[in-house]
Amino acid sequence: MPRLDICGQRLANQHLSRQTVDKPSEIVRLFGAVQAQDYSTAKWGVAQRTRNAADAMVEKELDEGVILRTHVLRPTWHFVVAADIRWMLALTAPRVNAVLASYDRTLEIDAAVLRRSRTVLTKALQGGKHLTRAELSQVMQSAGIRTEGTQRLARIVMHAELDGLICSGPRRGKQSTYGLLEERAPRANVLKGDAALCELAKRYFNTRGPATVHDFAWWSGLTKSDAKRGVQAAGSELEHEVIEGRGYWFPKPARSQRKSPVAHLLPNYDEYFIGLKDRSAMQSVLRTSGRDGSVSFLGGHILTINGQIVGGWTRVLKGETTIVDLRLLTTLGDDERRAIAEEVRRLRAFLGMPVELA
Repeated sequence: MPRLDICGQRLANQHLSRQTVDKPSEIVRLFGAVQAQDYSTAKWGVAQRTRNAADAMVEKELDEGVILRTHVLRPTWHFVVAADIRWMLALTAPRVNAVLASYDRTLEIDAAVLRRSRTVLTKALQGGKHLTRAELSQVMQSAGIRTEGTQRLARIVMHAELDGLICSGPRRGKQSTYGLLEERAPRANVLKGDAALCELAKRYFNTRGPATVHDFAWWSGLTKSDAKRGVQAAGSELEHEVIEGRGYWFPKPARSQRKSPVAHLLPNYDEYFIGLKDRSAMQSVLRTSGRDGSVSFLGGHILTINGQIVGGWTRVLKGETTIVDLRLLTTLGDDERRAIAEEVRRLRAFLGMPVELA
């Protein structure tokens, strides 16, 4: 498997080269989790992999609680389907809590504070109530729990998420809300131990492969030993090949149907690159053009052609029009520019508003 074909297989496995799934929640389920600290662009990342998905379609499943946004895996926001949230938290939260422990002490957050906050949050949210972060802060301050500064409040709320107490609620205008997990996901699946490790590994390699055990450990936040156990458990259902000294795991290779350049305006933190520790395969074109390492200076959204990073882009709202401004690191041909124009049309359909390419 030549190096450049790694990107071709990843595009296919990530549902980027061809969209066959109709529901955003099904994409999230297949991926296991989708990084989502930038809420609006994370929705675009899910929609790019879904057939004819508009922003309102993704938003609807989030409001209904089919997709939840919470802290899981590494200590950052992710989209997860409600059916998977409990076993995924049980598997990864202990590791996240260990990472958070040192800074918790700096913020004077101990077990007693967390017990009191859980009691207060449960009482405030039970009965289907949904509150914004500012409202949660007021509730806790009224109960004598200090929430001054964004970090102390954010950490207390994050612990409540990791404990499986709260999760995202429906949006209230442009503001996020929180609700009780037991009310938002009452029928969540339960997987334990090696069964959970195996399931997470299968979802990862089926959608990010070809990838290594180190990539899986990075994405999941698990220890390398646990990541290896997960791969061993799932290995009989995956292909394995050593490429340039690295062991890659992946599903049965998809047949490439690409006849012309395919462009993707990928959002920041997109799973195509954030889900991998080693991103060298997608920088082959940059190395050839003498721009190796330039990607670290893009500072935002990534532009790819056939899975290769060729630049970055920004999205600026000007009146009622979204302007897509490109920052190219390589020279593009006419076919590649037409592919970018087609991707801009997809973004226009997703947003339901005028989009122009600067």
